[in-house]
Amino acid sequence: MNKLTRIFFMLTVYAMPHISFAQFIDNQVIAHRGAWKADGLPQNSLASLQRAIELGCAGSEFDVHLTKDDVLVVNHDAEFYDIDIATATYAELLNKKHPNGESIPTAEEYLRAGMKQQNTKLIFELKTSKLGKERTLYAADLAVQLVKKLGAEAWVEYIAFDYDACKQFIKRDPNAKVYYLNGDIDPEQVKRDGLYGLDYHFSVYKKNPTWIREAKSLGLVINAWTVNTEDEMRLLLNQHVEFITTDEPALLLDVIKKQKK
Repeated sequence: MNKLTRIFFMLTVYAMPHISFAQFIDNQVIAHRGAWKADGLPQNSLASLQRAIELGCAGSEFDVHLTKDDVLVVNHDAEFYDIDIATATYAELLNKKHPNGESIPTAEEYLRAGMKQQNTKLIFELKTSKLGKERTLYAADLAVQLVKKLGAEAWVEYIAFDYDACKQFIKRDPNAKVYYLNGDIDPEQVKRDGLYGLDYHFSVYKKNPTWIREAKSLGLVINAWTVNTEDEMRLLLNQHVEFITTDEPALLLDVIKKQKK
């Protein structure tokens, strides 16, 4: 590498510090809809995201819907304080607020807030549109476009209950880390379709006791949701799953700490 090439390379690297130097936390804890429960924060709010970051969670999961006027917004339910998201405009959603005074976050606002730190990943769940498959796949396209626009690829991993949406993520970004949620497809099929891992309810692994071992042999990453008791947490940790999604992130962090002693 000659001097000019080396200088160009270093300038390129330092122009993208958020991609090159992100150092994400290495633990199993994914805060479900952010860390909201212990402090009484609104689920999927910017405040609950910030609390998950403060706790030191490996990731913070959030749910995304598409409005009538094609804005991706963050909320778990299909309604935001009795306003139907799929048939409302973003401006209409701004007529209601969370109890802490926050408006419904757009996915862009949420990602920008999450990208201010380099420790906690942002687990982007695309909700299935009640308006049909076409609308769900369009939302998947918009999601990948947004992540690329923001340069957020290092932060974001995608999850969805719609298997076609999972494949759409991969189609739009072959390097995306995508997990399927519904629990009805075996590890071999998931691997064949290019997904990064399984993200199934913990009961699915109990009903299919070989799936964790099979998934690991295929190089798939495993998450279990939504795990809120210490006994279930310990059971999954003992099976060496990579991630556990929980409404009780502080409890899981404590369980992990105790197991390491």
